[in-house]
Amino acid sequence: MLAKYYRFLVAIAPRNDKTMISMKLVIFAGGIGTRLWPLSRQNSPKQFDQIFSGKSTLELAIERVAPVFGIENIFIQTTKNFKNIIKEQISDLSKNNLIVEPARRNLGPAVCLSVLELKKRGFKGAMAILWADHLMDKPQQFNQALQAGKQLIEKNPDRFIFLAEQPRFANNNLGWIKVGEKIGEQEGIAYFSFQGWKYKPMQEECEQMFKSGKYFWNPGYFITSIEFLLKQYYELAPEIYQHVSQGNYEQAEAIHFDRAIIEKVDLSKAIVIKTNMSWSDPGTLYALKEALEDNKQANVIQGEVTTLNTTDSLVYNLEKDKLVTTVGLQGMVVVNTQDALVVVPKEEVVNITNLVKKLKEEGKEKYL
Repeated sequence: MLAKYYRFLVAIAPRNDKTMISMKLVIFAGGIGTRLWPLSRQNSPKQFDQIFSGKSTLELAIERVAPVFGIENIFIQTTKNFKNIIKEQISDLSKNNLIVEPARRNLGPAVCLSVLELKKRGFKGAMAILWADHLMDKPQQFNQALQAGKQLIEKNPDRFIFLAEQPRFANNNLGWIKVGEKIGEQEGIAYFSFQGWKYKPMQEECEQMFKSGKYFWNPGYFITSIEFLLKQYYELAPEIYQHVSQGNYEQAEAIHFDRAIIEKVDLSKAIVIKTNMSWSDPGTLYALKEALEDNKQANVIQGEVTTLNTTDSLVYNLEKDKLVTTVGLQGMVVVNTQDALVVVPKEEVVNITNLVKKLKEEGKEKYL
């Protein structure tokens, strides 16, 4: 039971007026994780796989913030297919804190639904958008940034506050935030001007951005106010707002939140807090390997596996009574499950999504 864990962490937390912060946090847990196929499937996507010391990334996401903000202030948004697994893994979550999307319509409508649901429940003020499928080694820095963001929103609710993670390398599979000059500090946490986005740049450009020191990874976390976010939908994405607010969610355009809102927002209406959370998004099979092993040349192995002259590879064997062996592999991903096997160079793991599309086209959906 996670309840005992929460109570333990709260008990040992510093006792002051800021121990429990009343901000609403919405954790999105409705994705199907096609880039992690065949580990992640339609009925059991990556955020529910308990492969991180026996816990899922959803459980880890809750454990990071519940002791500071309170489980009663945490909402999980998902689709109807995953309600039961969430109730099983997060048994202390109230049913009133579960937001269920009527259909899969991408993050533009999904975020609109979350803020409308918070308003329907009578909430006002600061809210944060978080994700269920990330990892981080320094959650204390994450919580400090969230607390500072909440206080900044209380001072000026008409803005976005984005968290920007210190980049460790030129990762061209992520979005990047351009950070401007320092504006001020909030209890020792500096905040900066927002200079815009760059989504998945080409590798050469990515290298230049990394070297410049002006660009940071975009983990997708932001803090704002319920009222301001609703206003942005009303003004910048009125059709989405109309469909979602009137209960016609299925008719809303399937568009990403960044496209629907963020790309249209005046730069002056956002600020940035830099973080160094040792954050990672195991969104691809090789990114999963990187998240689990700091040594670039080392392998990540699970199950009955024997390797010879193999480096920088992930080799997962989830099939009992079967041995998987590799010889002379470098920078490879091998995943063997009960009904599917994939072998792919690390440079090509981003094309797993296209492979999944091809499987659908070929009528092989039983393997998805």
